[in-house]
Amino acid sequence: MTTALFDLDNTLIDRQEAVANWARTFAADHGFDPAAEAQVADALGERAYPATFVRLRDELGLAEPAAQLWNDYVQGIAANAKVRPNAIEGIEQLRATGWKVGILTNGAGDIQRAKLAAAGLADVVDAIAISEEIGARKPDLAAFHTALALCGSAQGAKAWMVGDNPQGDIGGAHQAGLRTIWLRGRTWPQHLAAAHHSVDTVTEAIEILLKEGNQ
Repeated sequence: MTTALFDLDNTLIDRQEAVANWARTFAADHGFDPAAEAQVADALGERAYPATFVRLRDELGLAEPAAQLWNDYVQGIAANAKVRPNAIEGIEQLRATGWKVGILTNGAGDIQRAKLAAAGLADVVDAIAISEEIGARKPDLAAFHTALALCGSAQGAKAWMVGDNPQGDIGGAHQAGLRTIWLRGRTWPQHLAAAHHSVDTVTEAIEILLKEGNQ
């Protein structure tokens, strides 16, 4: 049995676009100027947690409780979470040919599960491992080991990681003994060993996995 782990944000879905769209709507609803909109988008850029909205509430003088702002953000981001073209079909094809497929993502459980459900990904994979829920974050080895275990993958079994983050996805996966496919976009750190494959789309990544599974 071969297992493929996929990152979620900016791999299976376009998180950057979702955040930009949400920040634009949020700023318009609150009558913010472009500078405040940029401030919101920047605060949410890499990752957001409830504490992010505690800070933004104070900085922007917002009236809503931070918990309400977070809940609104979770719902809004989920509504804007669009799955990459052909990703679901590709995952289904992998599983139909004998692959186990899991999603390994850093982040808070409520927002990541909301995005997974809204994008139609929650029901098409064998396992979901979210850092807040499993108590380990990529690139920690424990995150990869837990995700593989949730997929039912035995220690030492052949496994792959597909993701966009050089250090978190690719570097961590290398340390855990996985083969890797990097989705280009970020700057690659020169000190980091190259991924086994580099592609521009998740569809290309799945095509590589399907070929590997037939070998």
